[in-house]
Amino acid sequence: MPDWATPFLDAAILLPALIAIVRLAGLRSFAKMSAHDFVVTVATGSVVAATVLNAGTAWWQGLLALVALFLAQVAVGAVRAWVPNAQRWIDNEPVVLMRAGVPDADALRAARVSEDDLRQKLRQAGCASYGDAALVVLETTGDVSVLTAAPDREVTAEVRGA
Repeated sequence: MPDWATPFLDAAILLPALIAIVRLAGLRSFAKMSAHDFVVTVATGSVVAATVLNAGTAWWQGLLALVALFLAQVAVGAVRAWVPNAQRWIDNEPVVLMRAGVPDADALRAARVSEDDLRQKLRQAGCASYGDAALVVLETTGDVSVLTAAPDREVTAEVRGA
């Protein structure tokens, strides 16, 4: 087989295999619900790219690496779900950046989030001012959740560690 055809063959084998692995591993595969999910997502892209672009890496080695990554993700997910307190050991804690329209300067500094970053996330959530945000949380995945509430309702969302 000519060298130029190898990436096409590798991609033709790995992509359907990856789809099958994701179907077997379940919906959570690329959900980015926790830090380890995000790591597996990034590593999956790296494995596929390295296998397709590096002629020295055989398709079966890439396939084995993908299977290993998803088996590890399924195992960590099972431990998080079934072992009491495992989630606290495995995942980061979410950080409350703002409560009732008041930024928490210490939390922002600890999370290395600037007030400009905070304002950007508020704008993306449709908040015109700080007062429009009842709760802003930096989640374990690095996403920022912005909860708004009507003036006559209190936000009671639970945040582990807060």
